[in-house]
Amino acid sequence: PGHPTAGLCKTRPTDLVFIIDSSRSVRPSEFEQVKVFLTNVIDGLNVGPNTTRVGVVNYASRVKNEVSLKTHRTKTALVKAVSKIEPLSTGTMTGLAIQFALNVAFSEAEGARPKSPDVSKVAIIVTDGRPQDNVKEVAQRARDAGIEIFAIGVGRVDMTTLKQMASEPLDDHVDYVESYSVIEKLTKKFQEVFCVSDLCATGDHDCQQVCISTPGSYKCACKDGFTLMDDGRTCSACGNAAIDTVFVIDGSKSVRPENFELVKKWINQIIDKLDVSDKNTHVGLVQYSSTVRTEFPLGRFNNKKDLKEAVKKMDYMERGTMTGMALRHMVDSVFNIAQGARPGVQKVAIVFTDGRSQDYIGDAAKKAKELGLKMYAVGVGNALESELKQIASDPIGEHYFYTADFKAMSQIAKKLQINVCEDPCECDTLVKFQKKVEDALQALNKKYILYGD
Repeated sequence: PGHPTAGLCKTRPTDLVFIIDSSRSVRPSEFEQVKVFLTNVIDGLNVGPNTTRVGVVNYASRVKNEVSLKTHRTKTALVKAVSKIEPLSTGTMTGLAIQFALNVAFSEAEGARPKSPDVSKVAIIVTDGRPQDNVKEVAQRARDAGIEIFAIGVGRVDMTTLKQMASEPLDDHVDYVESYSVIEKLTKKFQEVFCVSDLCATGDHDCQQVCISTPGSYKCACKDGFTLMDDGRTCSACGNAAIDTVFVIDGSKSVRPENFELVKKWINQIIDKLDVSDKNTHVGLVQYSSTVRTEFPLGRFNNKKDLKEAVKKMDYMERGTMTGMALRHMVDSVFNIAQGARPGVQKVAIVFTDGRSQDYIGDAAKKAKELGLKMYAVGVGNALESELKQIASDPIGEHYFYTADFKAMSQIAKKLQINVCEDPCECDTLVKFQKKVEDALQALNKKYILYGD
């Protein structure tokens, strides 16, 4: 019989080694209770060569390797092996046991997987005494090697050495029970330690298009060109007033300080036209010169007053013109969900420059458009028309603007129609984007938009 939580649990791949004390002070009946505890924790795991591998190290004055990580590929075989373990009934060499786990049990020869961010290494130590050797240094070495250590103390255990063994934060990694008869009350805790509940992955959600996992829960989103309806589940192709807009502003020295002030006024003139609110338009700002800086991310300020204040505070960089680097930063960092971009919301970028880029812009501009970003290119002074056209979305004529003079920029602000359309149902640009965007996203890594099943 599986544990009820086992179905909901996606356990992340783990190499798990139990290190159990069977010294003289542990009576045979108590040792049986430790084995029941191990069995219960194993029962909640997703056991298998590609999921969780389990090993057991038994120790007293000496150390005995009872089960290697490579020995059993199934839960049944593992539970059977645990039931056969006998107590050693001698001293308490806990340091020796940790050293053994580090050198042998967690070695690739014994079935541990090569170190990688995808596989957790976890040791659970159960002891009821004071170690007869030193544990502090060896536990530190094990933790430095990437092994997360949980220490369970029973009865008259020495708490100081227990804390020396465990990983930080100690509150999560040190447990104490009064006697072996109540150790099973820790079962639930350890099943939860290994359980990553991902409701999107298990299909326990009712999202129509995109499901995004949140700890212990989920929220729904829509593909680009669709809007999440008020029920929070379904998506509609109409009424999508939500737009994520990012300004990418050239702060190179050729702009000059007085003109940089005009550029800031120009940004605020456009912000005035946008439907800025928590649910509708969000605005982010990037400045670049020889380096790139996010002045503020999408969604930090959701009213015009705060946005315009933040734009006024932007400090002029006054160096080179790395437009390609700025476009890459915009795609990878600013339009990134982790940085406040919203899944399934139309993305618009307004790139402003006054001169020739010092790096290559083609790839970054192409990638941005393939992701369905709507790109506006605005050039002043020495800006190259060929570069502006490379940046601009199709139809290019509607997406790039050039003026010889900074003072004429306000005319561009009047012409720039960012609001994708009055009524998206009649608006076919979205539908055109639709197919392109979906294909690009399917191919794209999940960094940009989290795709549901």
